[in-house]
Amino acid sequence: MNKLENNKIVLGLSGGVDSTAAALLLKKKGYDVTGLYFDISKNNEVGIAKAKKVADEVGINLIIKNVNKEFNSCVVNNFIDEYTNGRTPNPCIVCNPNIKFKVLIDTANEIGAKYIATGHYAKTGYSEKQSCYVVKVPSNVKKDQSYMLYKLPSEVIERIIFPLEKYEDKEEIRELARSMNMSNAEDKDSQEICFIDEGKTYIDFLYENGIKNKKGNFIDSEGNILGKHQGVMNYTYGQRKGLGIALGKPAFVTDINVENNTVTLGDNKKLFTNDIILQDVFFTATGTSSVPEFAKNTKLKGKIRYSAKMSDMVINEEKNGLVKVSFSEGQRAATPGQSLVIYMDDEVIGGGIIKQTIK
Repeated sequence: MNKLENNKIVLGLSGGVDSTAAALLLKKKGYDVTGLYFDISKNNEVGIAKAKKVADEVGINLIIKNVNKEFNSCVVNNFIDEYTNGRTPNPCIVCNPNIKFKVLIDTANEIGAKYIATGHYAKTGYSEKQSCYVVKVPSNVKKDQSYMLYKLPSEVIERIIFPLEKYEDKEEIRELARSMNMSNAEDKDSQEICFIDEGKTYIDFLYENGIKNKKGNFIDSEGNILGKHQGVMNYTYGQRKGLGIALGKPAFVTDINVENNTVTLGDNKKLFTNDIILQDVFFTATGTSSVPEFAKNTKLKGKIRYSAKMSDMVINEEKNGLVKVSFSEGQRAATPGQSLVIYMDDEVIGGGIIKQTIK
């Protein structure tokens, strides 16, 4: 590994306005910025050209790394497996520790850069409570992306700079890009899954990857057949719209059973639970699934999905690396496959993948 220089930084540069603004801010602060474009396809000519254009406009070097093989093996395969098994994955949470930030750190080490950066709305800092570097909630709570970063280890967090951490409004970011005549200042925010082509759905993607629907039965909680579903991968826990069945009253997906190929429908109250079991758990302070001592028998806060509000909760360690989370208020549609992220004040302490809910 090269000797690391304090003014050198590797920035994940997608070509979007957030990473562009991050590059401008870092350069303004005197950093020697190198952009890094992640090519997750075999050769994404459009994406590469856009990143090159932005790098030229900002005036920084750009490294292009093809991570197609690793990305498919880690992120895409997980995505397909989860949907095939009736769960709803979050590919960004898989990608961040295993691909994005790993490659950023590796590249920084290769060129002798001490720091790495992205355009995420989050911040970092040393936590006296956790005795390590942690991810924190940023000033822009509406755009808070700390949820997506809970699996990053402390030694990586220590080297991250999030230039957008103090920006409270996305319009401020666009105005910065406009002021520097960036060609992408008015580009829309990306809302899609990055590896699915624009205009296509995740169902289209699964079909293209050889996953076929198998029709089965909609049932109620007593096992009575209500009608036919179009294949379990078309549905997610809590779903109401697009079920393709009329029951004369609101109906929600309350269970997906892949083995029996059934989708259970019920009313809204069936979706609420206080107790959730987590698997694939990670805590920043321990770097493992072991619950840190400071978090035991302590009132914490948790989010069951990216868009959810934080709610009071406590955690208890179970067997086999599982963790039980108990909320003081019922949580609606805690979806298997999604992440539950745990906070202490404004600090991320860890989280895990929702395995099941306890009714």
